[in-house]
Amino acid sequence: MAVKGFERQSEYLRERNVYLRLTEHGISNIRGCAVPDLLAFDDELLVLEMTVVMRPFVLDFAGAYLDKPPDFPEEVMAEWRDEKKEQFEERWPEVQRILWFLQGLGIYVIDVTPNNISWPKEEK
Repeated sequence: MAVKGFERQSEYLRERNVYLRLTEHGISNIRGCAVPDLLAFDDELLVLEMTVVMRPFVLDFAGAYLDKPPDFPEEVMAEWRDEKKEQFEERWPEVQRILWFLQGLGIYVIDVTPNNISWPKEEK
């Protein structure tokens, strides 16, 4: 079990609501990557309790948007995609498939890093 606390209510609510959406759809794995299961939450303390997962995993949804994508200009998104292609290298197409799956659930993840979507170090 892991406990994650938040300083900002907005980040807590985003992450809590994403995990509630994933729970509603019975999602604990996306394209072979484990997703933590939400065990409990406290709206006053801004705390989530969830399972611990090992690589490969998808986690950390505090920056996600629900039901509509963020309204960033196309040039910002193009720069973001270029940065992600560089970070993930040959894994970028699989990361995109994970993001598209989440978008199908109305979850738009922007905090996409190798720390949040990760495979075992030796796998590429």
